[in-house]
Amino acid sequence: MMDMEVRSTSGAGGGTPPVPVNLRRSKAYYRFTQQNLPACKPVLTPGWVISIFLLTGVIFMPIGLIALHASQSVVEIVYRYDTECIPESFRSNKVAYIKDSSISKNCNQTLKVQKHMKAPIHIYYQLDNYYQNHRRYVKSRSDRQLLHGLNYNATSSCQPEELNNELPIVPCGLIAWSMFNDTYTFSRETAELKVNRKNIAWKSDREHKFGKDVYPFNFQNGTLVGGGKLNPRVPLNEQEDLIVWMRTAALPSFRKLYGRIEVDLEADEFIAVKFVNNYNSYSFGGEKKLVLSTSSWLGGKNDFLGVAYIAVGCCCIFISLLFTLLHVKNPRHESESSPQDSEIQMTTR
Repeated sequence: MMDMEVRSTSGAGGGTPPVPVNLRRSKAYYRFTQQNLPACKPVLTPGWVISIFLLTGVIFMPIGLIALHASQSVVEIVYRYDTECIPESFRSNKVAYIKDSSISKNCNQTLKVQKHMKAPIHIYYQLDNYYQNHRRYVKSRSDRQLLHGLNYNATSSCQPEELNNELPIVPCGLIAWSMFNDTYTFSRETAELKVNRKNIAWKSDREHKFGKDVYPFNFQNGTLVGGGKLNPRVPLNEQEDLIVWMRTAALPSFRKLYGRIEVDLEADEFIAVKFVNNYNSYSFGGEKKLVLSTSSWLGGKNDFLGVAYIAVGCCCIFISLLFTLLHVKNPRHESESSPQDSEIQMTTR
């Protein structure tokens, strides 16, 4: 009797029975697939559209001007030396000059500093018409060999610079074989300007991609020597020239960091530069340039970002003004309803 009373009491006062979990999930899935879930559906009136475009333009324009000003504040000296550093007698046959090891490749030039350059001053070498993104060139390397050295023997991807005299080459491949080997020495008046060549490569590359116990072996010992040579007593993770060169460029014109000058250069000063013009860019019609550049909080000199922001901002402001004129000429009254509104009303009815 008591059990029956308890059951009847709980049944009468318990309210509606709980909905099973599976049923709740099926209803939520149905509402999701039928797009019946609660959602924010803003009505884009002409006033809202005009305001959004105008606000976007007002925000983008100052950002573009600030970015453009930062780029313009960077001071650069760009000097092409591959033509100036060839003797007059060899200018009709540049390839013969660069391949003749008996001819001195030293060249002295003077650069004028147009504006004050604040330290650190980054030194780059720039190569034009050099396709490091060629498929066969990019694949001609072994990342595992760079990390493990002679302990890794599967280096068939390094062809044609895999073996020399039946011995493995470390580092193997065309990229390492063609490493840039021009050198620069700077002096101001009678004092030499020291160039800091440390930390020019990415820290992640030095620590994770090039082995600290891997040393060059049998490198540039063949009959056909490509570019620069490596010190066999220095591990690969400390040979930063190689690490910088091994990070291939995506475009045929690129710059790579050579070092840094850590003193200021004053305006109207003359800098004497001693070039050692070793690298053969003449066989493929390439160009070599020396670049001295300061930097800003946004990086190096590149006007594209600032111009892009200004262009987008101008377009947005122009569109907002155009929409404003159209709205003034052909106003849309609040009583007017769009086809979508009428469809919604019909659906609700």
